[in-house]
Amino acid sequence: MRKVIVAADVPPSGELKISNGSIITPSARDLIRERSVKLVEVAEDQLDKAPPEKTVALGSDHGGFVLKKTLAPLLAEFGLRVIDLGTDSEKPVDYPDIAARVAETVASRKATRGIIIDGAGIGSAMVANKFPGVRAALCYDKASAKNSREHNDSNVLTLGGRLLTASQAEDVLRVWISTPFAGGRHAARVAKIAEIEKAIRNWTPRS
Repeated sequence: MRKVIVAADVPPSGELKISNGSIITPSARDLIRERSVKLVEVAEDQLDKAPPEKTVALGSDHGGFVLKKTLAPLLAEFGLRVIDLGTDSEKPVDYPDIAARVAETVASRKATRGIIIDGAGIGSAMVANKFPGVRAALCYDKASAKNSREHNDSNVLTLGGRLLTASQAEDVLRVWISTPFAGGRHAARVAKIAEIEKAIRNWTPRS
């Protein structure tokens, strides 16, 4: 996936390293010219990596592939670096494999947020929530997206590629990305989720 350079990526001065084939938005190009920033094209592995809080792990199975391609540029608009974890076509793949890749990336703190798209979004949420520290939420409208962030501090969003139109999914994603965690009384409840997660590791069924 080609990197999209937006205005938020442009430094106050000096140079900006971009990978070969990067797309530069008109507003970013204007700012580059205004600030006399020098563009330097380098290989992908020579780029300065974005910090985890500015990084999103993105993945889909074949049922969410088309929607993934549609939504990826939107993440760039928010100044976020995207780690695309597959799949790369509509050839059938197993959603647990893709969901596990995204959830592991968030659990290991290489990205603070993840987005997984499969046919319905349900299975991917189930997989992602098996990983420690992951709070995956299946969101189907703007209200559920806002609630999952404000009340639950969700860090993984799952979407149904065959249940939402591109417009509906974009609305959900915009709200989810832009809504902060409310904290307050909700923080104690989210902390309890972590406590339960820790305790359950040693859980055995009662005989």
